[in-house]
Amino acid sequence: MTTQPQATGKLIIVSAPSGAGKTSLARALVENSQNAALSVSHTTRPVRPGERNGVDYFFCGRGEFERMIRDERFLEYAEVFGNLYGTSLDAVEPLLRSGTSVLLDIDWQGARKVRARMPDAVSLFILPPSRHALEERLRVRGQDSEEVIASRMRAAASEASHYAEYDWVIVNEVFENALDELRAIVDGRPRSTDARDPAVTRVAASLLAVS
Repeated sequence: MTTQPQATGKLIIVSAPSGAGKTSLARALVENSQNAALSVSHTTRPVRPGERNGVDYFFCGRGEFERMIRDERFLEYAEVFGNLYGTSLDAVEPLLRSGTSVLLDIDWQGARKVRARMPDAVSLFILPPSRHALEERLRVRGQDSEEVIASRMRAAASEASHYAEYDWVIVNEVFENALDELRAIVDGRPRSTDARDPAVTRVAASLLAVS
């Protein structure tokens, strides 16, 4: 009897402005899926209370991280506030070989690096339904001052300016609908729109109008 080769999983890049719901959507999908997982990043920052190695992050020393950089073991990495963060091949490749699709929760800069290294990766960008909706979501958190909210809105506009670089765009107006679209992409039957869709360009234009 001939043994059929096991299908490999898909590498799926997920990016979005802060407040668009990217992390909530990715976690909700993984919690209810047997063939999808979130990538766990490596970091040199200290472990915080309640965090678990291999679950929240792979915690390592700066020397080990830099050795992995030299050995080209990262799909992408960056330094943020003096700490290094990166997506390693060691964390991603075994899952893909097992048939599990892996979601990378990364920004547009990391997405560019991953696509350069793994051009078969599927990329999607999540947008809020409008600039007003995003601002309301940031205010509902009740954690930020007006100055911080304004800064986050400007950062959202900067991030959203790269939406056209992605294969698919999901407008997260109704969470369950957006989750269904994300699930369809993971299952290989995408129902999302691309960056040229008029509905997408209208939403993007409203975000890019932030001054």
